[in-house]
Amino acid sequence: MKLIGILGSTGSIGNQALDIVRLNKNYQIEYLSCFSQVDEIICQTKEFHPKKICIIDRSKESILVDTFKNENIEILSGFEGLIEISKTNVDFMLNAIVGADGMKPSIIALENNIDLALANKESMVMAGWIIKEIQKKNESKIIPVDSEHSAIFQCLTGESKEDIKRIILTGSGGPFRERQIDTFHDIKLSEALNHPNWDMGSKITIDSATMMNKGLEYIEAYWLFGLPQNKIDIIIHPQSIIHSMVEFIDGSIKAQLSKPDMKGPIQYALSYPERISSEIESFNFIENNVLSFESPDLDKFPCIRLAKDALASGGSHQVVLNVANDLTVAKFLNQEISFNDIPVIIEDCLSCHSFIESPTLDEIDEISDWTKEYLNKKVSNV
Repeated sequence: MKLIGILGSTGSIGNQALDIVRLNKNYQIEYLSCFSQVDEIICQTKEFHPKKICIIDRSKESILVDTFKNENIEILSGFEGLIEISKTNVDFMLNAIVGADGMKPSIIALENNIDLALANKESMVMAGWIIKEIQKKNESKIIPVDSEHSAIFQCLTGESKEDIKRIILTGSGGPFRERQIDTFHDIKLSEALNHPNWDMGSKITIDSATMMNKGLEYIEAYWLFGLPQNKIDIIIHPQSIIHSMVEFIDGSIKAQLSKPDMKGPIQYALSYPERISSEIESFNFIENNVLSFESPDLDKFPCIRLAKDALASGGSHQVVLNVANDLTVAKFLNQEISFNDIPVIIEDCLSCHSFIESPTLDEIDEISDWTKEYLNKKVSNV
């Protein structure tokens, strides 16, 4: 029996992970967390009987306490509760929190020798240098859940790092791949939320529309796989069938293919190092007989350039990039700024920030606070 904790259980990744658990009796859910979706986490708790649950929104804690007052379930709340629940001794933590809030739970799990299924790319973007130092000191593993990094992880199994020529991150290009750049100022929120291939949460869907998701994945790949930037490429693949590739020094290329379905990489992470049967539909090559590729358009999607530059300079620029992106996406979702404002505001934050080479966790908090304060003032003056 594998004991599992899921952070962000009411989101897209968390719900799909629970779908997999329903079909496999070898998993036991030890804890669940959510931000504020109290009704959903109550239903999950009644079904999966975790020992602990955490809700970040403290105003909803009393609802959980009243609902489970006669059951032996520990109720936690707030970010302090999230940190505390992350220390729980499990075989495996799935971190499916969206955004910067997922960074510290990842670090805590790894510090406690808990294997981490990582769907929170922000952990590596904001603190990759800290996480790599932790992994040097203990035996904790990271199994990536992002479809691109899961694909690379699978392609690298059994291979030598010295034999890698490059890794190739694929991306769909999002909903605006074919749209003329001179119409980007008219992009509506509903259009940006309409992804052609993937069914994801709103924040990640906007990241796909700006292609910042590919920039963040680029930085994540650097930290996960320990390759220099000149060995990491991005290629647009509109069909989203090839999830990523690895080219080796002998010219061979390995690719991981499947239909665009996140249950595949989630299940692989949960079952690793084994594979288990699934209900995922088999891929039909005859029905999907066209696979195309193109270079990313950095004029249309400057967020990719911003991410590459942030990684090249390193350290605190990665923190500012991540936090500024979280905030600008939230403001776009609230219709406070336009789609075109997102990269402009992020770049302004980066250019005005006082650089720190390898910030500590306390410094990451300070940089995050500075970014929030600076960005909010910037937006209020727009």
